Amino acid sequence: MENPEVVEKTVKVRMENLVKVFGQKPQKALELLDKGLKKQEIFEKTGQNVALNNVSFEVYEGEIFVLMGLSGCGKSTLLRCINRLIEPTRGKISIDGEDILKMDQEQLRELRRKKLGMIFQSFALLPHRSILDNVAFGLEIQGMPVEERHEKAREAIKLVGLEGYEESKPPQLSGGMQQRVGLARALASDADILLMDEAFSALDPLIRRDMQDELLDLQERVSKTIIFVSHDLDEALKLGDRIALMKDGEIVQVGTAEEILTKPSTSYVEKFVEDVDMAKVLTARDVMKRPEPLLSLDSGPTNALRLMKEYGISSVFVVAKHRQFRGLVTVDDAIEAKSENKPLQDILITGVTTIPPDTPISEIIPMMAEAKYPVAVVDDTGKMKGIIVRGSVLAALARMEVDAL
Repeated sequence: MENPEVVEKTVKVRMENLVKVFGQKPQKALELLDKGLKKQEIFEKTGQNVALNNVSFEVYEGEIFVLMGLSGCGKSTLLRCINRLIEPTRGKISIDGEDILKMDQEQLRELRRKKLGMIFQSFALLPHRSILDNVAFGLEIQGMPVEERHEKAREAIKLVGLEGYEESKPPQLSGGMQQRVGLARALASDADILLMDEAFSALDPLIRRDMQDELLDLQERVSKTIIFVSHDLDEALKLGDRIALMKDGEIVQVGTAEEILTKPSTSYVEKFVEDVDMAKVLTARDVMKRPEPLLSLDSGPTNALRLMKEYGISSVFVVAKHRQFRGLVTVDDAIEAKSENKPLQDILITGVTTIPPDTPISEIIPMMAEAKYPVAVVDDTGKMKGIIVRGSVLAALARMEVDAL
């Protein structure tokens, strides 16, 4: 039987053996590259700089895909190849199945107008124009009538939480607000794909964290395909559905945050992630236990006592049809209800702590310290997905420490 929760992913962007050589004689570098020589060796022999070395990966529709690595690893060059601000030397880039390297200039302009939005580290705003006109600028370049472009700009401004600032000028806004204007400008064009190059790097740490949260909240509403460049591992782990770690123009590893942290493919990756606080990366989904036993809302105190005795527990979670979470019943209350012939609803405790599956362990630990009962993991439809007890959190962290040895 097919699993209804498995959703087939659509490839939005595909890179195939992409190479970029900076220099006057790229062919010499390509010949040495094909012989297996590395970046530094090729530079010493030819003076040509191999910025990208046979890069291949896929980006799925609706995901945040983070390109990360140290300065000079090629991540910003790679991002600029996607909209051909930099022309690759060899390889293939497909967007929605179409090879963009075969496009002529008119086709490329159309692609940039309709499918690609670019957000830079520098805000690149026009200081003497209003926020409304800054957001509408790309639409103005496209020749859209003023009323129509202003309407789209206002919608984008509202999306990023700047409603009321339409007539302000960029110098009147804080750095974080100016970066939101840049984001709104990209959203106004209704681009499918947002390319973000170190978009939050120029911001103060506190504002930067706020903008990361804003981006995640925004992504829940608009579900764009986002390719995000960062040199900050914590930022990559927070934002990325998947992360591509780069070194010397090559992709070293692609995976989820947990895959990169728990199964590093090389010693370089292992060294790169060794100081990460696992409590900030692991989530409720990683440490929760199977939600069993569960007691039906239509059941009674006698059955509740039977389940608690069978499983050696002092409380049991109660669910309605399709495992919709309703609350918890304790052994003391069940004993009293049985003796007084009370229905289950009379002893149901509904004020139990519930959390979504993607809650970080760093947030769960203080909850567990204060929680009187186990914590229920519930998805956004109200369906119970798991149970968290103190032991499961501690065991997960201990396993991570052992694996790191």
